[in-house]
Amino acid sequence: MSEKTRNLPHKIELNLREVGQLFNTMDPAPFPEKDLDADAEEFILSWVREFPLNEPVSLVVHLAEYPANGNPQADVEQGIHHYFTYRMRLNRMELRHLFKDGRKSLIIGLGFLSLCLMASHAIGGNDTGTARAIARESLTIAGWVAMWRPMQIYLYDWWPLRHRGRLYQKLARMHITVQKKT
Repeated sequence: MSEKTRNLPHKIELNLREVGQLFNTMDPAPFPEKDLDADAEEFILSWVREFPLNEPVSLVVHLAEYPANGNPQADVEQGIHHYFTYRMRLNRMELRHLFKDGRKSLIIGLGFLSLCLMASHAIGGNDTGTARAIARESLTIAGWVAMWRPMQIYLYDWWPLRHRGRLYQKLARMHITVQKKT
């Protein structure tokens, strides 16, 4: 692949009858601040996931019915960028809340693990196959199970959210073109 080809953005094409199909008609906000229609958002997201995150994308909106009041380019571009910027902010907030929950569950988990290990040590004895040995092992296992949630958050749950946020950031800056369908 040549350098020139690699720099061209991947093109996502959306065929609509009219501009209103792009936005959620139930949203009472002014036009450029409306939410995207759920189907339109999913279509755009599903395509952008197909391309490498570090490569640019562009959106071409083909309209069968062009608005009578002129070119909708600026409104569509502003509306889509506004929506994905909003989704990016919500995603950042969700990630912050996840890490806050992770810190709380880590403190609780470490405290419970410490108590379980101290109780296990206090039971003492090196007997095998006895009730004491079972109690010691049960306390140790219970303590480590309490660490499950913080480990899940810090090892697995955060990175899909971060990736989605990067997708939204990419979409909030993508080039958008509105064309009359010929």
